[in-house]
Amino acid sequence: MNTTATAADTTATPAAQGLAWSEHLRTGDGRMDDTHEEFVQMLNELLALPESEQLPLYLKFIDHTVEHFAQEERWMVAVGFAPDNCHASHHATILETMRAVVEHHEKGDTDIINRLAEALVEWFPQHAASMDAGLALHMKEVGFDSSTETLADPSRVRPATMTGCGSVTCS
Repeated sequence: MNTTATAADTTATPAAQGLAWSEHLRTGDGRMDDTHEEFVQMLNELLALPESEQLPLYLKFIDHTVEHFAQEERWMVAVGFAPDNCHASHHATILETMRAVVEHHEKGDTDIINRLAEALVEWFPQHAASMDAGLALHMKEVGFDSSTETLADPSRVRPATMTGCGSVTCS
């Protein structure tokens, strides 16, 4: 019997190793960044657990993500985004996928939480750098305080005027 492992057998993919919180993930809004850091921490905790122990934390991770996305969507509406903007649509797609994972896991696909977590490791940095950073910049430009969820001057925002992905335009 050959017991020699190859490098491919023992080397985890970068996504399987998780996502390091770094300055590159910061959006410029402290409250958003705190929520994102919690998201990254939970994602990494999921990837560190054995598959047989992941489901309880995964369910908490879904709850966290529901609140995380709802928070950003409240802010989007407060600063003039239409409720059905593409940033919110991305959130809805991610949540739909996260919820579907539970059903697949319960049917015996025990590796599916890992696969979804690895996909989120790949997805999240781009989302944070584009849509979320754009939202944070727009919030700053219109004087929205995410801590109090208030506008310094509400007249600076026209309701439901923007449908972009995180800023005035969607690129």
